[in-house]
Amino acid sequence: MLSKKIRKILVFGCIAAIFAAVGYWNISPERFLDQPVAKVDETAIDYYAVNAHSVQYLPDGKLQYEMTSDKVEHLKATEVTLLTNPDLNLFRGTQFPWHVQSERGEVNPDGTQVELIDSVRITRFDEKNRKTLITTTRMTVFPQQQYAQTDQPVRIDGAGGVSTGKGMKAYLKESRIHLLSNVRGQYEAR
Repeated sequence: MLSKKIRKILVFGCIAAIFAAVGYWNISPERFLDQPVAKVDETAIDYYAVNAHSVQYLPDGKLQYEMTSDKVEHLKATEVTLLTNPDLNLFRGTQFPWHVQSERGEVNPDGTQVELIDSVRITRFDEKNRKTLITTTRMTVFPQQQYAQTDQPVRIDGAGGVSTGKGMKAYLKESRIHLLSNVRGQYEAR
């Protein structure tokens, strides 16, 4: 009988030791230490659209802009929207829009800034059907302010000649463009 008691005590002792070890493991001090933060995939896309089309109006009901893009992708981590082949007509409430195109674009989270990247082309025809074409490799557009700028080389074809320079500030509402440095011009004599 004594041996049965000893066996029971040993069995229960082993079970108690196992429970104690499991309990210690579950409430070990390491468990309460800061865990490393999971790495966020900066390129994770939470939604996208193909052949996107967007229209925005001014408070007075006139057309502000109309934009199409082959693809629109929204990055979850940064809230940045990526555009593939964006094509924008910026009307500014007038009938002679600025036509803006590029290979890629990035829109900041609140939509106040658009970065146009690669083969940027801005075209405008005036009331006399004269064409102005601005080309560069990269440009930042602020749609609400109707303003665009770049630090890259710029070429402007129009008004009977060609102007080139490095850097530009364009005030789209007033149709005023300032080239910042290394400005060169070639014009036809009439």
